[in-house]
Amino acid sequence: MNLDYKYLLDGNFHPSSKVWVYQSSRLFSLGEAFEIEELIKSFTDKWQSHGTPVKGAAYLFFGQFIILMADESASGVSGCSTDSSVRLIKDIEHRFAVNMFDRTTLAFVIKEKVQLLPLSQIQYAAENGFVNGDTLYFNNLVQTKKELENNWIIPLKDSWLANRITFPKPV
Repeated sequence: MNLDYKYLLDGNFHPSSKVWVYQSSRLFSLGEAFEIEELIKSFTDKWQSHGTPVKGAAYLFFGQFIILMADESASGVSGCSTDSSVRLIKDIEHRFAVNMFDRTTLAFVIKEKVQLLPLSQIQYAAENGFVNGDTLYFNNLVQTKKELENNWIIPLKDSWLANRITFPKPV
């Protein structure tokens, strides 16, 4: 699985650009992905904050993650413009029968694929060898372009989850 997504990010956005990561409850089909890419591009092309265009970008990564980005060094993002982006994601949820707001399901790279695991099962997964400290985790809590580039896909041992999991001792 090629995890090199950074080169796809618009280089004209400030590192402090605001980022929102939405994880789908399932992989989108190719047809759905094309449709979603059109929806999110159309949205960012028209995204406004109090009548002022927002310098925005949107991406669909790994067929499962929608990333919205707003460069606030160009223009601020208000509550209303954030609300409009949430409406877009809720529309995608409805159209494609997915959940985009479940923060209790976590994503990992396991056997070269994005695999979802409920937070409540993470300890079981560690105890039974499904995940370990080096398993790559999608840290959807990133908030800026710089964090997206450096801290989105990280080893589990480097994430906020590390303090919540006891990994078995090597034999």
